[in-house]
Amino acid sequence: MLQIFTDLAANLPQELVEKYNIGIIPIHCTVDGKVLDVSQGFDGPAFYAAMRAGAKTSTSMPSPAVFMDLLGPVLERGDDYIYIGMSSGISGTVGLARHVTAELAEKYPGRKAAVVDSRAASLGEGLPVLQAADRRDAGAGFDEVLAYAEDLCDHMYQIFTVEDLEYLRRGGRLHTAVAVVGNMLNVKPVLFGDVEGHIVLRHMNVGRRRSLDTLAAKYKESCADKSAPVGLAHCDSPADTDLVIGKLRAAGCTGPILSVCYEPVTGSHVGPGTVALFFYGPAR
Repeated sequence: MLQIFTDLAANLPQELVEKYNIGIIPIHCTVDGKVLDVSQGFDGPAFYAAMRAGAKTSTSMPSPAVFMDLLGPVLERGDDYIYIGMSSGISGTVGLARHVTAELAEKYPGRKAAVVDSRAASLGEGLPVLQAADRRDAGAGFDEVLAYAEDLCDHMYQIFTVEDLEYLRRGGRLHTAVAVVGNMLNVKPVLFGDVEGHIVLRHMNVGRRRSLDTLAAKYKESCADKSAPVGLAHCDSPADTDLVIGKLRAAGCTGPILSVCYEPVTGSHVGPGTVALFFYGPAR
């Protein structure tokens, strides 16, 4: 049997995690110094309301012991695993998973195990996980599923816009002066995930509506297959997300659109009001 793992940053709804039997590596987020408990679900509106009110958030990588405790038993019982993890361009989680996997490979030389760097987060990570699990459930073996997952990640585009530049400034994505002046002038950036999974600034739009228009325009310009799945994640901004969905349909999107509230790990770094679009395009 092949077990597929990802982490909390993949932003997958619990019903899909259960449907596809996906293992989740936990990543902790704290709010004003207290660990956020997401075991019973995530209250996105409350979390982002707290951020808007000034709550301080932080995240931390899982420990090696967490990986060992979750991945080791899979190989011990005679199964294999593939872990599709959050971008190494923004987190060290994939690097840690590779280290643990190398140790486990020595202990269980007859089993197969692999780590895939999604070079994305949220549904840019989550969509390939779902499709890899679907391919496994259709009867594909380890090597085929691994190659398929890597190819999906190679073609994943992630584009997002934020409401407040301050959160990007705190994370070192924007210079302080740019963030201050940008907020004063109502400038809304559009950011992309590059080929290595780093977040890069591509456009600066005046006004929220123009930044949302840019998301749909980039989909129309770069989407390789308009019948393929699309992901949208938002930090408590459902109305703007619905607006983008309408624009995507108008741009020819016929595929399923999975819309979710941003999980806290990535959402805490991009801030309330963020809207992100994930789709497949030419190899990046």
